Amino acid sequence: MRDDICTIPVSEIFEVKDGCPICRMHHTVEERIIDYIMGDAMMEPDVRIETNRTGFCEAHYDKMTAHKGRLQLALMLQTHIAEINKNVFSKGLFNTPAKKGEKAKTVTETCFICDKTEYGISRMIDTIYRCYENERDFRELFNSQPAFCLPHYERLVNGCDKRKMHSYYGDFLKNITRITSDYSKTVYENLSDYCKIYDYRSAGAENSSKEVLESVERTIAFLTGRIY
Repeated sequence: MRDDICTIPVSEIFEVKDGCPICRMHHTVEERIIDYIMGDAMMEPDVRIETNRTGFCEAHYDKMTAHKGRLQLALMLQTHIAEINKNVFSKGLFNTPAKKGEKAKTVTETCFICDKTEYGISRMIDTIYRCYENERDFRELFNSQPAFCLPHYERLVNGCDKRKMHSYYGDFLKNITRITSDYSKTVYENLSDYCKIYDYRSAGAENSSKEVLESVERTIAFLTGRIY
């Protein structure tokens, strides 16, 4: 798979000040891979060999079903099922029901799009550490972000160490914790205001901000790391 399919300039993502930048990054990479796999990639032998072997997860089957190019999906499914019939359900002395179960489990637990998205995101997170260490402009972009979701906060904090950031390790941890903590408190305040809408003494939803009215969705996005 071409490298440029699942990578985008990191600074481009951080220039947008709306929610968690890593969520935006994940969404952008994922959408590019879906567009790729539902397009010309269908005819690339190396890609078809891999999708025949791995298949896709439920969430990505749903996204591909909603995507244009239903014939491409049908053709991929056809050869994927052929691969399953050959490797999982083939007759043989040593291909016992237990072995068939193990092979089926391998297929159901793999996803081409998940694997490629993770590959792209891992590379981009390494770029974030490198840019934060070496580029003042990027540090300012990073430190002025409005939010990081909890899963991506955890990933960035636990993936960083002093080998990747000699000079700015402590600064990085301090700022990402400040941003995420402040946003978590804002989420709580918005949820509290949303709950008050249903108090009989309240003026109702018409006087509430968009952030309050969307507080349930925003909280779930904060907790799960998925764009709502």
